[in-house]
Amino acid sequence: MLYTSKVLAALAEKRDHFQGFDADFGKQVSGYRDALRQLGQRCPNAAAIHTKLAARTDASPAGALPTQEYDRWRALVGDPAGGLIPALTFREQFEHHQQSRAWAECIRGITTLAVDGSQLPPWHDASLPVGLIQVGLFENPHDQARPYVKDVLVEVLSPADLSEGAGSNGTGTSAGQGGQAQKRAANESFAYSEQMVNLRRFELETQTLVNWMQRHQQPAKSSGPFPVVFYDGSLVVSFALTMAPAFRERYVSAVLSLLDASESCRVPLIGYIDTSYARDVTTLLRRLFEQLPETKHLHDALLWQGALEWGDRTPAFVSARGDVLGGYGRFHEQVAFVYMQTVSHRPPARLEFPRWLLEEGILDAVLDVVRAEVIIGNGYPYAIETADAVAVISMRDREEFYRLFQDFAARNDLGLSFSSKALSKSRRRV
Repeated sequence: MLYTSKVLAALAEKRDHFQGFDADFGKQVSGYRDALRQLGQRCPNAAAIHTKLAARTDASPAGALPTQEYDRWRALVGDPAGGLIPALTFREQFEHHQQSRAWAECIRGITTLAVDGSQLPPWHDASLPVGLIQVGLFENPHDQARPYVKDVLVEVLSPADLSEGAGSNGTGTSAGQGGQAQKRAANESFAYSEQMVNLRRFELETQTLVNWMQRHQQPAKSSGPFPVVFYDGSLVVSFALTMAPAFRERYVSAVLSLLDASESCRVPLIGYIDTSYARDVTTLLRRLFEQLPETKHLHDALLWQGALEWGDRTPAFVSARGDVLGGYGRFHEQVAFVYMQTVSHRPPARLEFPRWLLEEGILDAVLDVVRAEVIIGNGYPYAIETADAVAVISMRDREEFYRLFQDFAARNDLGLSFSSKALSKSRRRV
């Protein structure tokens, strides 16, 4: 149980810490927003931003690079003497939800696909490691004459699957170098098996999308209607930087296959990040305005919070944060993004997509599909929401899986046992 009085007393002891952080953070947000407002005056076009970045003597990544949409915004606002934040206004305004639902009918006849996954990592208290991945798929043609499809792909990970790559901890230390190394290797086996479950889920999700795009390949220069694929997450896998090289390479390989399939099949792909902590534009402003203080806590979405109405978005930028993008080969600087206001009370969502959508002039049409999905889903893309509901593994499902595994182990004379601690917890928490 939680001892409320003690928690409140502990919070009171740290009041000054929280107040100090809040005040400092507010100053950082204000400073960077002021710089964003000055951007249009300091850099009248995208070429000016590139020139200023090229003039820098250090080789630090730019964070983000402008696209032709920056020039589009500048042409729309003219001379931004008032200090306007870069934004492209949504052309529609709705007085009530019924009106927005009526507009969302524009999605009729456009097929959307989303996948999402759930997983069960190996249970450390069981003698036999086993993992489970379940990826949900939702294909919606938005056509009453054609049924939608809900399906799942299931993969069980055996001990051999889970131990794959466990010898590559990225430290260069052999598990045979003394007793301490052996203990360390034993402890790492669980960590690496959990990493393997995460990786296989990622690979299964991306491969499912790739297979679908290959089956729905579009003719070159097609005028539509074209299908739109949703991925719940980022197309820039910076999180993989902290992993061992073998894991990192497989994450990069999986996302590159996704980008390649979208481009070669001409199927628009949207990576949707509802709450983004990316700092691409923040880094760009730091490169252009040297007086800005370095910050590790401020992320891009906060720069536009409160400045956008529903459906408004930023001009498109290209991610140029360096890090993992250095291993993207021909897709280096080919992942673009915008921030779009999808709910009124939250920072805007980040939408990532292959750059070819922008270059072929179909980005606006694709983003209208995103807006329609968000309206249908009451603030979150309905396609992703439904795929998540298909894929989710509940606590009851978890117990059912382990019961099935116990029965499987008994039928096949496998020595499955559980720790006394785990059994005690199970009895006490029923």
